[in-house]
Amino acid sequence: MTVSQEPIHVIGGGLAGSEAAWQIVKRGVPVVLHEMRGVKPTNAHHTNDFAELVCSNSFRSDDWEFNAVGLLHEEMRRGGSLILACADKHQVPAGGALAVDRDGFSAAVTQVLSNHPLITIVREEVTTLADKPWQNVVVATGPLTSESLSQFVLDVSGEGQLSFFDAIAPIIHFDSIDMSKAWKQSRYDKEGPGGDAAAYINCPMDKDQYEAFIDALLDGPKAEFKDWEHVPYFDGCLPIEVMAERGRETLRYGPMKPVGLTNPHNPTVKAHAIIQLRQDNALGTLYNMVGFQTKLKHGAQADVFRMIPGLENAQFARLGGLHRNTFIQSPKLLDRQLRLKALFPEKSVRFAGQLTGVEGYVESAAIGLLAGRFAAAQALGGSLPEPPETTALGALINHITIGHLEGGSFQPMNINYGLLPPLDPPKVDEHGKKIPLKERGRAKKRLMSLRALNDVQEWLNLA
Repeated sequence: MTVSQEPIHVIGGGLAGSEAAWQIVKRGVPVVLHEMRGVKPTNAHHTNDFAELVCSNSFRSDDWEFNAVGLLHEEMRRGGSLILACADKHQVPAGGALAVDRDGFSAAVTQVLSNHPLITIVREEVTTLADKPWQNVVVATGPLTSESLSQFVLDVSGEGQLSFFDAIAPIIHFDSIDMSKAWKQSRYDKEGPGGDAAAYINCPMDKDQYEAFIDALLDGPKAEFKDWEHVPYFDGCLPIEVMAERGRETLRYGPMKPVGLTNPHNPTVKAHAIIQLRQDNALGTLYNMVGFQTKLKHGAQADVFRMIPGLENAQFARLGGLHRNTFIQSPKLLDRQLRLKALFPEKSVRFAGQLTGVEGYVESAAIGLLAGRFAAAQALGGSLPEPPETTALGALINHITIGHLEGGSFQPMNINYGLLPPLDPPKVDEHGKKIPLKERGRAKKRLMSLRALNDVQEWLNLA
């Protein structure tokens, strides 16, 4: 088979597009990276850097033994992920999570891609592929895909809707937080990859304060987007006021749960609810409100959030907001190599990132890693099999290409152990010691992770 000397065109410089471009050039294949920011802004981005984080600065748990997203981190690290390498380099304290200095992280990704000799960066909006001679393409335009390109995808796929809501949490200046009421502690004092067991700032509420706060959330004016009203929310990123509408206790079992924390200012009194803030930059001058995505109007946000003990004088570096997410019906439209069936084999148009129906920074970058490797293998005249379904990478491929369609509705999903083939819980550990019944579920997760890392290494050795 003749090896193609043509570049692979990657559309979109977010997490998935950046990772795809990196995986391609590491295999000696040139890339043209198209990014519209710089000539056309989005409603959520603030810079023109690649891999800009527009919501949280957390890549979530970094525990590969007992957490599925931590397992995905480790698989990607072993696969030479640019996104994980830059995240590790620019991490900030976050308990058991991998969180990053968002500006330092995206600047690092931008520098690596901009300086690579096989990458040509073109600042332009790609509105269609119909008139392009490109034969090998990765579409990684993410949750803010432009209307023109969305329409092209709709026309090709015959689908009628590609969108759902997503929301952004506020960021607060650290020196405006009253630490005589708040305190630093990670839940259950768990240390993260940076070794810090006090990575979060905690703000406690008693029952009366909580009830008043819920009333304010429910009564506060909300942003309205009439053209989007038919679009459903993704459950993993619900605005807090939407959670509150589902029941007054919902937040106490979600982002405001009071477990695993002790207030040193009043250690004998258990808080009714606790708001956590996570460090957002390397200097420790900014903290974001964990799980506090919101569509409250900006004028109301400061008033409502200053009801929280410790945040009475909070100064906001960024208020919350709402933006549109976009994803395709991947099980119908994509093959196992992430190619759009309607255009293959005339053209190999692959999709990557949130556009495919995965949710989360790491999941998006993971699909970019896969799409990049698949595209590079094809350009070099060969092919690469999909990773085994026993791996986190393989489980994501399964979800987006043969995922269950409940009532015809395909929904985004984060990586979780439920996507991997199950194992029976072990009854004894590796030393032959009996495992207590209540600990067998945790031991099962570790076995699944060990199996995944063994199998992903065999797959990586093929590339």
